[in-house]
Amino acid sequence: MQDRKLINGFPFIAYRKKIISVDDMKERAAAFYEMMNERRSCRDFSDRPVPLEVIKNIILTASTAPSGAHKQPWTFCVVSNADLKKKIRKAAEEEEKKSYSGRMSEEWIKDLAAIGTNWEKPFLETAPYLIIVFKRSYEIESNGDKHQNYYVTESTGIACGFLISAIHNAGLVTLTHTPSPMNFLTEVLHRPGNERPFLLLPVGYAHKESFVPDIHRKRLEEVSCFY
Repeated sequence: MQDRKLINGFPFIAYRKKIISVDDMKERAAAFYEMMNERRSCRDFSDRPVPLEVIKNIILTASTAPSGAHKQPWTFCVVSNADLKKKIRKAAEEEEKKSYSGRMSEEWIKDLAAIGTNWEKPFLETAPYLIIVFKRSYEIESNGDKHQNYYVTESTGIACGFLISAIHNAGLVTLTHTPSPMNFLTEVLHRPGNERPFLLLPVGYAHKESFVPDIHRKRLEEVSCFY
């Protein structure tokens, strides 16, 4: 069987994924579900150090996500500097306080009551790492030329799903944080004009006295249709 060929003038390589037995397939699918079903959004973080190597491999895992025309339109900014985390917390809480005091509807605030959130975000300083995901709407070449990216929001969203799964798989916890508006992240981190903040995730160990809401996920029949 040939290993390489050209399609439209571009090199392609043979894809040979190992075929596993049906029993192994069922076992893997069930085990992965059981692991992911333990995932919870955590707001109580420990300041216990996390090896940087773990964070790097988590990001590499997120970067395996599919993307429109394989443009990989994302940047993962990792923040561990205490002063930067303090700046980010201050700016995020300023925006969140405005949201809770007027931007959000009464229904929205009522729905959040069961989650236990408010405008205060201490985890932005406590967690050893913050991963801020930026989406790249276009690329800028060294000569100033611009090249379009495709399905940027969808691609970055998929990468974030991979990122969250990798964080949980590593034995760590995270929280999807989206202070609105998020433009302060561009300013604090001095990101270029082709990037827009998409998601902020604190990453670390759960605090030994961490609590999460006693809520339940929808059943299979509530989230799927089989034809």
